Amino acid sequence: MNTRLKKIGISVVTAMWIGSTAVFASPTLQTGSHGHDVLLLQKKLQAVGYTISSVDGIYGLETERAVAEFQRDNKIKITGIVNNATWRALKKAKKVEWGSNVPKPATQPATKPGSDVLTSRGPLAPNNQPILAQNKVNALLKTARSYIGVPYQFGGATPKAFDCSGYLQYVFAKNGINIPRTADEQYKLGLRTKNSRQLVPGDLVFFTTYEAGASHCGIYLGNDEFIHASSSKGVRVDTLNDSYWAPRYLGGKHIVK
Repeated sequence: MNTRLKKIGISVVTAMWIGSTAVFASPTLQTGSHGHDVLLLQKKLQAVGYTISSVDGIYGLETERAVAEFQRDNKIKITGIVNNATWRALKKAKKVEWGSNVPKPATQPATKPGSDVLTSRGPLAPNNQPILAQNKVNALLKTARSYIGVPYQFGGATPKAFDCSGYLQYVFAKNGINIPRTADEQYKLGLRTKNSRQLVPGDLVFFTTYEAGASHCGIYLGNDEFIHASSSKGVRVDTLNDSYWAPRYLGGKHIVK
């Protein structure tokens, strides 16, 4: 049967996508895999809202991360490896739409009239010391929560779409604090904590995801929760003990004075 499929130029996975009534064994894909099936996987992940910037048929770190996040969101064992259960869930997956399962984010006024871009941020916050006054924490967290539901986009830095570090930079700028643009530079802010129990609301949390070091970031809310721009669901609240985030937790930075 597989030989016949190859002769007519249809892969095993393609047969699944086009809704064939025949039952085929789906291929296991993981880091190092390449070819047409990986290309289909990347296109499907992208179509249902997961960030894949390079749809190239090569199963790299970005694809592995997107698969792991999809598995987490669909309560599949998180391995980063595409197995039968993952293929079945992908076949049924639909893209998140405003007004259905994600509330539309609240509209926030921008610094520049008619624009979401913050044009004036002042001097850059210093590294290795607290930068957020205690009496400003509630306002900052309120700003952060007001963007829940804003979609993710790599390079996004406005309420139209955020990436993780663009979201933090925007939220802090709205509260008069200018922080660096990238997660690895933001990791230089504040004082390192020994464990999450030392964190207070308003502090920063960092994770290692698609590359070594600080490659993802969020704002700590208390009770082991943090808010961040997730590449799968946009701005949302997650927990530090989540099965996806816990093993990727790099550390927290205490920035509250």
